[in-house]
Amino acid sequence: MDFDFTEEQRLLDETVRRLVKDEYGFEKRKGYTASPEGFSRKLWGSYAEIGLLGLPFAESYGGFGGSAVESMIVMESFGRGLVLEPYLASVILGGGLVSASGSAAQKQAILPQLAAGKLTLAFAHGERQSRYALADVETRAERDGGGYVLSGEKGVVLHGDSADRLIVSARTDGSSRDKQGISLFLVDRKAKGIRVRGYPTVDGLRAAELALDQVRVGADALLGPPGEAYGAIEHTVDRAIAALAAEAVGIMEVLNATTLEYLKTRKQFGVPIGSFQVLQHRMADMVLEHEQAKSMAILAALSTDGADARERRRVISAAKVQIGKSGRFIGQQAIQLHGGIGMTDEYAAGHYFKRLTMIAQSFGDEDYHLDRFAEVTLPAA
Repeated sequence: MDFDFTEEQRLLDETVRRLVKDEYGFEKRKGYTASPEGFSRKLWGSYAEIGLLGLPFAESYGGFGGSAVESMIVMESFGRGLVLEPYLASVILGGGLVSASGSAAQKQAILPQLAAGKLTLAFAHGERQSRYALADVETRAERDGGGYVLSGEKGVVLHGDSADRLIVSARTDGSSRDKQGISLFLVDRKAKGIRVRGYPTVDGLRAAELALDQVRVGADALLGPPGEAYGAIEHTVDRAIAALAAEAVGIMEVLNATTLEYLKTRKQFGVPIGSFQVLQHRMADMVLEHEQAKSMAILAALSTDGADARERRRVISAAKVQIGKSGRFIGQQAIQLHGGIGMTDEYAAGHYFKRLTMIAQSFGDEDYHLDRFAEVTLPAA
């Protein structure tokens, strides 16, 4: 199989690498983190100008019709810079759900605005009791005349405190954990009845807890047929996992390069510590883990748009397990080989490891995805 980029993909890779290198030094990132929204609106506008925000969407809606491979290219560079902007939350998750479930009118109203950087989205799905089960939704949406009334709570909504619009999953039928009966609604973040509590996450990004108390929306807020959103949610989350895998690969690349440079320059007993064979072996193991993770990230990107949903789930779960395993190993080795400095907030290595740790827990940890892999791989009893 040919894994070489096309000319357009190479240009995209070069453009995003250059942008991240120029705008995301470690000290600059600290400044973006300290801003009220936790990211740079100026950079968000720059992403729109070069087409990154419209990359996955159809040309008819202001996008470029890119595939998961193009998203992989962007996310890998974003991983190298520990980018804070809500690309995953707004473009991959939010925009992905609108593309998958929205009507033509809804797509026309939302996607061009998203691509132009004039609108941000957040996916409000996870709940306190749900853990990683995508079908575990207790938030309710009751019919009320021509519209709906939403009530419930959502947790760890990525960039939910700054998004203009929320995509809220709610149950219009069935009981908790039923795949049938889940619907999606477009809701203004400032709508009456919504309480938002934003906070920084351990990796420097932002999230929010949402409480919906009798939030009224019109029938036009419904994305797709009522009660049939689970398939779109699962597919979009799989695309998000593939994007996170690419981001993790970019992070691992930087950690390896930083650690190698440290081994070359840090001296003990009058010689660079990289001359000690045992440390060379550990560095070699880090490189091998990165290569395995990169291979699985590529496979995940190539699988997300396939017609075989079962095979997609199998590959995505395998990639998530490998990313978690490789990320933990590389992060631990990087911190240990740097010694005490690797534990400080003033040094970048620890921040990269924090982000890897969050990625490992997002949308299912290793145990969850091992079970999922077995479920779709092994024959039914």
